[in-house]
Amino acid sequence: MLQSNAQTRAEALLTARRVSKAFGRTQALSDAALTLRPGEVVGLLGANGAGKSTLSRIISGHIQPSGGEVRFAGEPLTLTSTREALRRGIALVAQETSLAPDLTVLENIFLPDLATPGRLSFARMRAKANDLLRMLGHEHVLPLDAEVRGLSAAQRQLVEIAKALALDARLVIFDEPTASLSATEVDRLFDIMARLRDGGRALAFVSHRLEEVFAICDRVTVLREGHCVAEDIATSTLTQGDIIQHMVGRDIGAIYSARTPTESIGETVFEVRGLRAMPWVRDMSFSVRRGEILGLGGLVGAGRSEAVEAIWGLRARQAGEILVRGQAVPLRRPADAVRAGIGFVAEDRRAQNIVPDMSVRENLMLAQMGQHSGFGRGFGKRADRVADLLRDLGLPADRLDQSLLNFSGGMQQKIIIARWLLTEPEILILDEPTKGVDIGTRSQVYRMLQDAADAGLAVIVISSDFEELLGICERIIVVSDGITIADLPADRLTEEKLTLLAAPRTSTARNQALLRDLAREHGGDAFWTLLDGDGIICLAQAGAELAGLVPGQAAEAQKTHIPAALTARDGVFVTEADGQRQTLLVQMTDRRGHDLGWIGLTLPGDVPPPPPDGIRGRVRALTRGPEEETA
Repeated sequence: MLQSNAQTRAEALLTARRVSKAFGRTQALSDAALTLRPGEVVGLLGANGAGKSTLSRIISGHIQPSGGEVRFAGEPLTLTSTREALRRGIALVAQETSLAPDLTVLENIFLPDLATPGRLSFARMRAKANDLLRMLGHEHVLPLDAEVRGLSAAQRQLVEIAKALALDARLVIFDEPTASLSATEVDRLFDIMARLRDGGRALAFVSHRLEEVFAICDRVTVLREGHCVAEDIATSTLTQGDIIQHMVGRDIGAIYSARTPTESIGETVFEVRGLRAMPWVRDMSFSVRRGEILGLGGLVGAGRSEAVEAIWGLRARQAGEILVRGQAVPLRRPADAVRAGIGFVAEDRRAQNIVPDMSVRENLMLAQMGQHSGFGRGFGKRADRVADLLRDLGLPADRLDQSLLNFSGGMQQKIIIARWLLTEPEILILDEPTKGVDIGTRSQVYRMLQDAADAGLAVIVISSDFEELLGICERIIVVSDGITIADLPADRLTEEKLTLLAAPRTSTARNQALLRDLAREHGGDAFWTLLDGDGIICLAQAGAELAGLVPGQAAEAQKTHIPAALTARDGVFVTEADGQRQTLLVQMTDRRGHDLGWIGLTLPGDVPPPPPDGIRGRVRALTRGPEEETA
């Protein structure tokens, strides 16, 4: 086992050594180890089935170990219940939330307190809950009196996090807390984790997203097949390749393999026009071509999943047209979609994709059985194809009749995708296809999708992971507040650009109000754009269309009406060579200096321009608080 060099650090708050756990004949842990110190975030890593969640549940009192030793604050830790762990100051933010669906957000946040002796002050609880949600940046998004059963998966995860924070625990284990969160919500969570760490808490962070590990973790411990293969290693001494090799025992190469799909991309096979399914989907349009991998990108709550459910017949539509191979099709229920050649892998693997009482074989053949008519189940017709898929999945044929729940989340997801490939669809839609799976499985899923696209399948991937979309998609549709915002080639985008494009319209309301004010006051064209070399992506526009920029579209500077200004970016009004237009560009940055785009104002060339300093001050006010403006 690889172990770090000793350094001068705080005394360990928790140490686990030689921990084992068996569930019947299944040995989940054999020789697990973990060290957690105050003031550190330790990444607990491993492939699906490595034992990360099992070790986390042992430390937090959910289950008892079969062997080994766990010490907390210098004393042996023997827990008989989660309540005892909470009393000791150990909290778990679980991957699968443990909330009471019939209770309110407020009651769930303080669920551990409800059974304690004495009288509870709901006024004090409400005030503290508001403070916690304000820390999370969600005081308006999570109404305290709402029942948890009506919340989205991302909102439930935030309640789970708030519940752990309310305990003021000394040790907090975050077991894949970001699986349902958007990029912005992940940043907020990391800010909170950093504050907890700096306040002297010991934190463990379980994640399959290595970019998150490098962003927040000070050290890492890696499990493989129940064994600890690398313990307490400084993150700064490792690369992603090092961690992947520890996790899977081999080099899997690049996560996103290069693809040159120009020859395999053909005609448009699926198109959605003006889709509306209120309240989440207001006006969405997009299309995908044969052999293309199209991304639907946006933040949690943008309406992407709801749009696909409306297409699939799971949600009522008020407007919109759906075309397959150029012909309008009436998709009123899932069976209609299957007959039209559309497959759909839903986001929630356990609730929407798996039939737990069925075997692997039956789950694999489930969609194909819907296509089969006559007596029997039609397994024999696809025997050769099933054998090929099993080989690709790495699943032994003698395990086909076992329960699908006996397999890791990663294998479950690959079988669900294979289920739809068996139906030989023309269009395959996947909602968060790598949510909660390890790095090796992600790589395999991507290869499955690329191979399917190379064979002519039109693939649509919905994801909150912008790195994923940029890595596997040729084109990305950006969605915000239920509206299609942009349709752009992936190679014109970065994670930062996608984040700005996908921002909720409510969070950019001040920017757009400024554009309207500038256009009205000066009678010109006001716009907000991203600039990268000679490339431009227009985010918003108001007033006369003088600059030649269209919201949601990319362009080259020389192909707009204001190439001189876009090239100069001087912070003063720049007049074009023909004298017809003059443009001021002012860059926006946040408090950390990150580029938030440029605000531009284009006026006719013969109009006296306003003083640039006044406009620069108004742009600066967009990204600074009132206290900074008056300082």
